[in-house]
Amino acid sequence: MNKDKQFKERDIMAWGECERNFIRKVEIDLERVTSIKKKALQRLQRARNTEVNFENISFVVEDYYEVIKELLVAYLLNNGMRSKNHQCLISYFYKQNPDFEREVVLISQMSFFRNRLTYYGDDIPMEFYETHKDDFEDIIKLILRILDEK
Repeated sequence: MNKDKQFKERDIMAWGECERNFIRKVEIDLERVTSIKKKALQRLQRARNTEVNFENISFVVEDYYEVIKELLVAYLLNNGMRSKNHQCLISYFYKQNPDFEREVVLISQMSFFRNRLTYYGDDIPMEFYETHKDDFEDIIKLILRILDEK
């Protein structure tokens, strides 16, 4: 089994499963896309303006993940779809942009940490934030650029 196939099966939901179970076709709504982007950028400002410490690091990383997730919602909507599942947002982004595997892996890690925080009360490690803060920003810029190209 090649590395790419292992990645797809292990780290993100298969797009076919998403299409069957979690995706529905919708009319493209550019006003909604714009509104979602605007709110995501407001959340991004909050994340950037928060003085990071061990008490709030989990919530700062969660905010960065939510920004990325909201931009992926806009991306899907911009392509005439909605998803009932966050994993399908990631799956669609990867399907459409296979060259961004590294970014997809990081988004998946963020999703994992966010779910551990939300459902189990686990903290997100400061090291994860310190190691990837610039990557979070780069992913956001990347998705915004892709959205603006359409």
